[in-house]
Amino acid sequence: MTLPKDSNDTNRLSHPEILRYSRHLLMPEVGLEGQQKLKAASVLVIGTGGLGSPVAMYLAAAGVGRLGLVDYDVVDFTNLQRQIIHGTQRLGERKVVSARDRLMDINPSIRVDIYDEPYTSENALTIAGPYDVIVDGTDNFPTRYLVNDVCVLTGKPNVYGSIFRFEGQLSVFWAAKGPCYRCLFPEPPPPGLVPSCAEGGVFGVLPGTIGTLQATETLKLILGIGDPLIGKLLLFDALGMNFEEVRLKKNPSCKICSDHPEISELIDYEAFCGVPGHDRPESRLASEWEIDARELAGRLKDGDPIRLIDVREPHELQISHIEGSELIPLGSLAAHMHELDSAEEIVLFCKSGGRSAQALELLAGAGFRKLKNLHGGINSWVREVDPSQPVY
Repeated sequence: MTLPKDSNDTNRLSHPEILRYSRHLLMPEVGLEGQQKLKAASVLVIGTGGLGSPVAMYLAAAGVGRLGLVDYDVVDFTNLQRQIIHGTQRLGERKVVSARDRLMDINPSIRVDIYDEPYTSENALTIAGPYDVIVDGTDNFPTRYLVNDVCVLTGKPNVYGSIFRFEGQLSVFWAAKGPCYRCLFPEPPPPGLVPSCAEGGVFGVLPGTIGTLQATETLKLILGIGDPLIGKLLLFDALGMNFEEVRLKKNPSCKICSDHPEISELIDYEAFCGVPGHDRPESRLASEWEIDARELAGRLKDGDPIRLIDVREPHELQISHIEGSELIPLGSLAAHMHELDSAEEIVLFCKSGGRSAQALELLAGAGFRKLKNLHGGINSWVREVDPSQPVY
């Protein structure tokens, strides 16, 4: 595939469109021909969350003729801090429907296709087929590797972005012209090593910064202007307001984009990464290792000798707590393991159950057996036992 796409009579601009895009038309780098290229272009945005929100909104406003949106979630109250394509009145709605309605309000002259389903190995190539550029607005490793492999196998550019707390990354992975995502990250990190935004948090404006840059790179690719981030990784630190650019090289031994690839079709990406292909913090422990909030409350009320260990970060105690628990953050648990007695019954908890599941696995690996993880974390405790405290 070659970008940009040539325009034709079907992409001729109407008089209202000429007025709408007049600020583009005044720029020689865009002009009438460039705006017709945008109208002829199609972009698939994977995810309508923090990154997908600014990406889709700016591409719609810029006049990209066809947008595809992939998501299978609903608008949640916790999304509104950063996912600006959605609003309070849209709570509980399908994200793709909420996003489509917002985009059509921004620019009713474009086409918006929605795919209210997970992006998986079974449907990925079919969904991606009609689109020129794929924008990765995901938040988990299985889908990132899936998006990369789809782009390599179909020859499409992958406009990549990722965020965590105050830091972001951005690149354009296009195997025909430079490295792919696997060239930079041949293997995923060990499961649990990198916390999700749901567990670690994200500065609300950060996805706006990275997502807008992703939209910028996408428009540059379509227009064939400027210097795209092919073979470069842009690192952003919001606290220091610093941008750093790292040069990337194609890996001659890459398993998918080298001259002798090992991967020629899509694989099981959840198995490859060892984690689910979605951002869900709940644990994946067998039921015998878990205890629910009501059972724990009943046992504590009966005076059962249970040692409650909170593995969250200290600042989270200001939001909610369970009386009688002691704080040992997950990151320092190994250093404090000698303070725990394997003869005691220990119940571990965090916000939603993910970090405490990792803590349980760590202790179990060290020989502890009388362990339980609070299913759903302290948020479950608040919902079922102590509603005087907030869910977060």
